[in-house]
Amino acid sequence: MSWLDHIRWDKDGLVPVIAQEAGSGDVLMFAWMNREALARTAELKQAVYFSRSRQRLWHKGEESGHFQQVHEIRLDCDQDVVLLKITQHGHEPGIACHTGRHSCFFERLDGEQWQAVDPVLKDPEHIYK
Repeated sequence: MSWLDHIRWDKDGLVPVIAQEAGSGDVLMFAWMNREALARTAELKQAVYFSRSRQRLWHKGEESGHFQQVHEIRLDCDQDVVLLKITQHGHEPGIACHTGRHSCFFERLDGEQWQAVDPVLKDPEHIYK
């Protein structure tokens, strides 16, 4: 039995993945992986996700240059969520979100309104070509 068989994949063959910054503990992003993406992530020690919208593997940083070095791969107690402990690398260190922010979780509920509370570190127009 492969280590990949220990994971409880959903009906589409995917598992949710949380990317957490190893140094700060910040949750940077959430994405999905299929078996191939998780196997490649373990092999490369860089995050490779499965894009549901594009229906293909997505090596984080392939367009933006903002790669995720993977230090640990963890599995939750129900074997249905993966946690990656990563270091975010790139031209502008610390940018994980396609909006040019440190984290994809930059909006906070304030009363009954969502407020962007984290700054844009670099305009996405200058990140993506």
